[in-house]
Amino acid sequence: MKIHEYQAKELLAAAGANVPRHVVVRTPDEAAAAFDRLAQPGGGVMVKAQIHAGGRGAGQLKGHADKLGGVKFASSKEKARSIAETMLKYPLVTKQTGPEGQPIKTLIVQADAEPAKEFYVAMVFDRAIGQPVLMASAAGGMDIEEVAHKHPEKILRVPVSPEAGLQPFQARRLAYELGFTGDQVAKAGKIMLALSKVYLATDASLAEVNPLAVTKAGDVVVLDAKVDFDDNALFRHKDVEGLRDPAEENEVETRASAVGLNYIQLDGTIGCLVNGAGLAMGTMDIIQYHGGSPANFLDVGGGVDDARAVEAFRILLADPKVKGILVNVFGGIARCDTIANALVKAGKELGFKVPVVVRLEGTNAQLAREILEAAKADLPTLRTAADLTAAAKLVVELSK
Repeated sequence: MKIHEYQAKELLAAAGANVPRHVVVRTPDEAAAAFDRLAQPGGGVMVKAQIHAGGRGAGQLKGHADKLGGVKFASSKEKARSIAETMLKYPLVTKQTGPEGQPIKTLIVQADAEPAKEFYVAMVFDRAIGQPVLMASAAGGMDIEEVAHKHPEKILRVPVSPEAGLQPFQARRLAYELGFTGDQVAKAGKIMLALSKVYLATDASLAEVNPLAVTKAGDVVVLDAKVDFDDNALFRHKDVEGLRDPAEENEVETRASAVGLNYIQLDGTIGCLVNGAGLAMGTMDIIQYHGGSPANFLDVGGGVDDARAVEAFRILLADPKVKGILVNVFGGIARCDTIANALVKAGKELGFKVPVVVRLEGTNAQLAREILEAAKADLPTLRTAADLTAAAKLVVELSK
């Protein structure tokens, strides 16, 4: 689960991090009023789009003549109002949104901190060593991904105990290694400790500050922040779950999640219904290998019942890009006959307007094949295949 920048900053501030003053706004007039509250004499404010995507500063507003981005400096009250009006009117396109962009419904107006130097710090889980690490770099800012790719030696890593958390001496040592001096060491360390605290206390999958800035006045502040959470741990954090913004999430993915389906929408033309995440990824790979493109990742799970399976078919068939569907089930806890009955029920209720190719193995596979054979008279686009390779080739051919 993702949250907005302003929400991430609120979590970090509550944990002790130094965050610039800011106001959350949703109208141009609110942005103008925020300017009066935040701007210093002769100074200005930053107006920042709030969407669940990175690269906002380098993004462009789709349909706007001068391609105004998602992070802009406003030197006056009138400029703050104008920038907010434009941002709230046009979708923001970044590397992470796709070509259609993301509508902007919320902004923050932030006091201008005038950064002199930018750093990167983040808490993530390092699978190679099996524990969280604090990653940091003196080369912070928008191009941190390029730094990690071209100059991995510039990324420092500190293992963090999940029980004890980041220790003050670790934070101080890392601050010195990054080049902080004087009282900036303690200020940077305090932000790192807050980052570790938020990450561990909320079961986050990522907690990031980019940039962590030294201002021209010598202060150390969180200029931008991002926190992502592990969906599987949200049952333990109802307060965190309350930060969810459904308007920023894919409507179909939210619908699938509500009934216990693991669904991610993609841009291809072949819908996939599979039980098991590994098998689902393998199914997507073999579709791609034989010249097709998967329209989704859909894992119905091991304990799927008729109702969830039918809802899965409804979701697949509602996607206008889908030209064919591959059902690949290895029956275990989820029996093959359950999937077959749900498939037939969905076909009769909704009608299969595209080819549906089914490959079933495992528990009650023979019974499932008999169910499907008996239903073919009523479902003319339904096909079965003996193995996964044959199924992938067939669905790719039929989808064309």
